[in-house]
Amino acid sequence: MSEINCTQVTEFSLMGFTEELVTQVTLFLMFLLIYLFTILGNLGMIVLIRASPQLHSPMYYFLGNLAFVDLCSSTVITPKMLVDFMSEKKGIAYAGCMAQVFIFDLFGMTECFLLATMAYDRYMAICHPLVYPLVMSPKYCFQLVTGSYLMGLTNGMGQTIGMSNLSFCGSRVIDLFFCDISPLISLSTSNTTLSRIILRTSASLFGLSSSLVVLVSYVAIISAILNIRSAEGTRKAFSTCASHLTTVSIFYGTGLFMYLKPSSDSSREDKWAAVLYTVVTPMLNPLIYSLRNEEVKEALRRLTKPK
Repeated sequence: MSEINCTQVTEFSLMGFTEELVTQVTLFLMFLLIYLFTILGNLGMIVLIRASPQLHSPMYYFLGNLAFVDLCSSTVITPKMLVDFMSEKKGIAYAGCMAQVFIFDLFGMTECFLLATMAYDRYMAICHPLVYPLVMSPKYCFQLVTGSYLMGLTNGMGQTIGMSNLSFCGSRVIDLFFCDISPLISLSTSNTTLSRIILRTSASLFGLSSSLVVLVSYVAIISAILNIRSAEGTRKAFSTCASHLTTVSIFYGTGLFMYLKPSSDSSREDKWAAVLYTVVTPMLNPLIYSLRNEEVKEALRRLTKPK
């Protein structure tokens, strides 16, 4: 389509899941419940960490930031989706769509680097326990977290700048429940080379580097654990890593499935993969840490114990 005769789209239409009223109401109630659990779980984790002196350590400092990121990334997607379930017109303004792309990509990449930071923290704690307090100082922990947010900000700005240069003169229907980069690139009527380069460079440079830190850290951790002679020491070492390893597996597993799986003929499969990555995962993280971590459970018991 000629760019000269292009009439730029000012609003996109989100397809959502279904047009059936009963199914929409059922999905609305289900996702509302998930979102409430996400809010309560992540806010509860942040409050618990701040209120419990025994949780004032690098591991829980990182976990508190992870809970904040999950809270924000879920809030970018879920409230709009809930409104659309109850609305006949499922539209989102161009500016709102770009804002959603920016914020979601910002917090998505920040979570990648936070998980990598947490893996490095566990590596230092298990493989180098004698120098751990010296290396993982409050100042260094703050720098690691700040760096994670800066990487997320760089990713969000880069993706948004690439998207803002695209023209949308044809279809304005996004076959998803939120504004994501891939379907927007497919809708564009202009040259998408720059946007695709930014997307692939970001995935390769940021995503691969953070996942490599996680992989190398856990190879070293598992090797160190296997060399521990006492069964009790091995059990304790595994228990300190179990929650984080579960969180990493869910995050990277759903993310890879969503973005690297071959294009499916069934858009329903793609939508439910997106639900798992954007809506369900932020709810699971505080649940995993509260159920699998003895220190968190003990801090919760102390905080709720009548005085």
